[in-house]
Amino acid sequence: MALTADERRLWLSLHLVPGLGSTLFKRLVTHFGSPREVFKARLEELAGIHGVSKAMARRILGRQHDIDPEGELRKADRIGVRILCLPDEGYPESLRQIHNPPMVLYIKGVDIPQDALLFAMVGSRNPTDYGLRSAERLAAGLAARGAWIVSGLARGIDAAAHWGALLGGGSTVAVLGTGIDCVYPPENEALSLRITEKGCLVSEFPLGTHPEPRNFPIRNRIISGLSKGVVVVEAAKRSGSLITASAALEQGRDVFAVPGSIGSFVSVGTHQLIKQGAKLVEHAEDVLEEYGWSGLVRSRPTEPGPSTDDLSAAERVVYERLSDYPLHIDEIVRTAAGMDAGTVTGILLKLELQGLVKQHQGKMFTREV
Repeated sequence: MALTADERRLWLSLHLVPGLGSTLFKRLVTHFGSPREVFKARLEELAGIHGVSKAMARRILGRQHDIDPEGELRKADRIGVRILCLPDEGYPESLRQIHNPPMVLYIKGVDIPQDALLFAMVGSRNPTDYGLRSAERLAAGLAARGAWIVSGLARGIDAAAHWGALLGGGSTVAVLGTGIDCVYPPENEALSLRITEKGCLVSEFPLGTHPEPRNFPIRNRIISGLSKGVVVVEAAKRSGSLITASAALEQGRDVFAVPGSIGSFVSVGTHQLIKQGAKLVEHAEDVLEEYGWSGLVRSRPTEPGPSTDDLSAAERVVYERLSDYPLHIDEIVRTAAGMDAGTVTGILLKLELQGLVKQHQGKMFTREV
């Protein structure tokens, strides 16, 4: 349905009542039929709804707001933000179906097609290089086949997933734990601008909401709720990524996990998910085959990159010892067919200059191609 301007104001007005979360909002609208009828109710009727205190009922009837709804609408229009309410046709259907959907959404960027295949990708804010590369590669692979990537614009895996989707020529959704006009962390400002060109920023928090720790777990249900499945790339034993995975299971979504090193603390969470039945993922196809999706890979212009075609026999031996996961130089020497440390070091330096190998802190090396 299409809301009138007055109806939209009433939805926003109820949304902006301090302390009224999405669960109570939904309960009130379910009981009374609409925000208009909520505002018409008597104090005793409102206070009779489970979870609504008399103080809350007075705030609702008095339309006591810390933020002026009319001013919020004007500001949203000025900065190019759309405000969608639960009944709106453009409201994502997958999100509408969860048990506690955001009743009001702020969106900046393009509309999310109702028939789009969306996958969430989340993980550590302090990932390894292997985790960053895995997230970017998987997101690019999914995006190149037509899927949308959903994440939270956080440091680490989230940012890598968004960039991967863009590099794959696809679209991505960033779900914020702040107001849509308060990008956090600040270093992802440029990324947020790129996202709005082919995807969108989404938030349920009013404009001007600054980052607060309690808001980020709240937004995780939106990340999973928008998505067909959630891919976890590196997560410690207790992390927000596991909260998102838990929300996904409660919502009937699929959970996937990327394996890591058994010695890495950021792989403990993903290995735990795999033990509990999450599907192990190495490639985009591992996710897509669950849904019989074979979307055509988008062709995009590429510049010539480094090639392994002209490697010598010794260089190829060293190169083939490497993978996406960092390997210490001592381990490379130990398995490099009798070559001494000096020879291996020289080969690694040459490969690094050719763009085939990357050196990381602690004399760790990975393939770049």
